Amino acid sequence: MIKLGVVGVGKFGQNHARILNQSRFCELVGIYDKNKKRSAEVAQMYDLQQYSSLEALLQKIDGLVIVVNTTYHYQVAKVALQNSVHVFLEKPITAELWEAKELVQLAAKKNLLLQVGHIERFNPVILAIADKVNQPKFAECHRIAPFNPRNRDVPVVLDLMIHDIDLILSFVPSKVKDIHANGAKIITKNIDIANARVEFENGTVANVTASRISMKRSRKLRFFQKDAYFSIDFQNMRVKYLKKSAKIYKVLPKILAGKYEGIDAKDVVDTTIIDASNQPKDALTVELEAFINSIKTGKNPVVDGQAGARALEIALKIVNVIKETE
Repeated sequence: MIKLGVVGVGKFGQNHARILNQSRFCELVGIYDKNKKRSAEVAQMYDLQQYSSLEALLQKIDGLVIVVNTTYHYQVAKVALQNSVHVFLEKPITAELWEAKELVQLAAKKNLLLQVGHIERFNPVILAIADKVNQPKFAECHRIAPFNPRNRDVPVVLDLMIHDIDLILSFVPSKVKDIHANGAKIITKNIDIANARVEFENGTVANVTASRISMKRSRKLRFFQKDAYFSIDFQNMRVKYLKKSAKIYKVLPKILAGKYEGIDAKDVVDTTIIDASNQPKDALTVELEAFINSIKTGKNPVVDGQAGARALEIALKIVNVIKETE
């Protein structure tokens, strides 16, 4: 049985502890949090052992799930890897790119797994279209939410936008050519709202918006490709999937001649609604089980350290472009 530990059991980390404690695929050995009161509360809630130090926990486990503030990611993950423990590290991988690269190198040197918690890769709505998205030419993302003091230590680009950056990078097989961006600090000392236009060498363009000071919550992503259009609603777990109709050949002569009278939308496109809201497991459960399976099999994680570093690199470039315009 794979033995795991969790460091950081705040509101988000508590969810990791709960899921792992209920899992039949691993044994949650214990938790550690520098906030002793919080650690005691969670330990009592789930009947877990709380450790007095990170080092003590590391001696008892095969893998560590790290859910601390981003500024401490590098420090905690490095200690775990140095102690020959596999690491699941919540996104973003680190606060600085050099930190991410060092962790990737250390994991490789020690032959250890390093998985980054880009949870949207495991979202049922993304899994439902993963085999259908092919060479998208344009992507548009909106990820907005009301203010939450959690993660105020990093810009919204590293907090929210990086989810969509990682998704786009996973679907676009090309290097980034250019970035245009703007944003503003509204409530915190970091960027709270941002928009970026990311241009790829293969011609693909992505327009990405993120805000943590909005009046409502919305998470939507659209992909446009040669033969299809995907509109993904993360909140309602639904995808609208439009593709060329098999009946288009009947009206193609009219279209080519520029005569559109009498042509109905159903003659041109087929519309499919994909409902992924009734999946038996949520994205976090699937993500953590993927980490456990990687430890068992030795297979590289879906979102490994290199993927996490690449998403961070683009996110930091966006932040730097915004700072240059301030």
